[in-house]
Amino acid sequence: MFMTILFLGYWGVNDPLTVATIFPHLEILASFHSINKIVFTTIEREGQIPNRPTFLFKGHDKIHFEPLISRRLNINILEKINDFIVFPNQIKRIINAFKVDSVISRGAPAGALAYLVWKVTKVPFFVESFEPHADYMLESGVWRRFDPRYIFQRAWEEKQKKYASGLMPVADNYKRKLIQEGIPEARIYTVPVAVHAESFQFDKVVREQSRKRLGFSSLHLVGVYVGKFGDIYYDEEAFQIFKTSFDYFGDSFRLIILSPNPKEKLLEKLIDADIDVNKVFITKSAHSDVPAFLSASDFAFSTIKPAASRIYCSPTKNGEYWASGLPILITNGVGDDSDIIEREGGGAVFDLSVKGSLANALLKMRELLKNPDYRSKVRELAIRHRNLSTTKKAYLYFLGCY
Repeated sequence: MFMTILFLGYWGVNDPLTVATIFPHLEILASFHSINKIVFTTIEREGQIPNRPTFLFKGHDKIHFEPLISRRLNINILEKINDFIVFPNQIKRIINAFKVDSVISRGAPAGALAYLVWKVTKVPFFVESFEPHADYMLESGVWRRFDPRYIFQRAWEEKQKKYASGLMPVADNYKRKLIQEGIPEARIYTVPVAVHAESFQFDKVVREQSRKRLGFSSLHLVGVYVGKFGDIYYDEEAFQIFKTSFDYFGDSFRLIILSPNPKEKLLEKLIDADIDVNKVFITKSAHSDVPAFLSASDFAFSTIKPAASRIYCSPTKNGEYWASGLPILITNGVGDDSDIIEREGGGAVFDLSVKGSLANALLKMRELLKNPDYRSKVRELAIRHRNLSTTKKAYLYFLGCY
């Protein structure tokens, strides 16, 4: 029996999160003989239809791209309200036109759309990367408790828990929480955010080339940070962490920042933190260029704000860091990752609220970096905990693919 899958993404087709976390899953779905068509949707917020993405894997001919175009209203909350009024009807038409058998949504916001469509169509839906998104946004100060976005998203997450045919949280911590809430274990399968380990393989030649291009020598100790500042991530605090690292490792330390935040703002924050900007390289990098920067580095920063619900997340960057063999200087209570690092190595955990914690973590990092074989040992964590085979097993479990 052949089936048609609708895959609901929540980011633009060119967003690094789409490339890193959705494209590999489309490749897995396309590899199943029993799936003869995948209708792939993204939400495009630039007000225009993007070019059809070029999929670089076998089976791409099964994929039909159907972007959803978000209306530009210049006020975020109004755009989101409009999205959730307009998109369910558009998705319903897609389901009817392509005779969709099942819907897979990436993340709880996309899961909200899947639920709203399910109410009308009753087409089974599954939510992968299912996390308490509303609580993330509340705890990070992005949304307030009486913000309509928070109220509706939280309510829709409860509906997903009740009506989704399958939930795929990214952390075992959240799986246990869902079971405690009374959700049958048979409807839950933990799928951490996976990484294409081969794409992030450490490369000595690339390391030398990248360091030469960056003006770093082989003697420099290089830390790297990939991602945003603010929202669920530390902002000013992150730059104090960088400053402490410069002070600890001394004149040989260098820093790479790959971030979508405006470069001029980041330079201001570096200056405010009394960091020599000549020792820092900043750029907004395409996802395909990230592996070269990771090969040029020696360890990585993952500065996610501690919060009660943060133990349920699985940051994409952590899997990519590990796949490149980079130990992570990480905040306490981040998904399963902080516990994995404490238990199996692969970095050092710190808590800014505890005096001396960051200094102890940097000491641990220094000792870890002395091991000449540390990169291969750290990479094993990505193979063990962020393997795409887990995603495939989840699809086999829920969809009965072959």
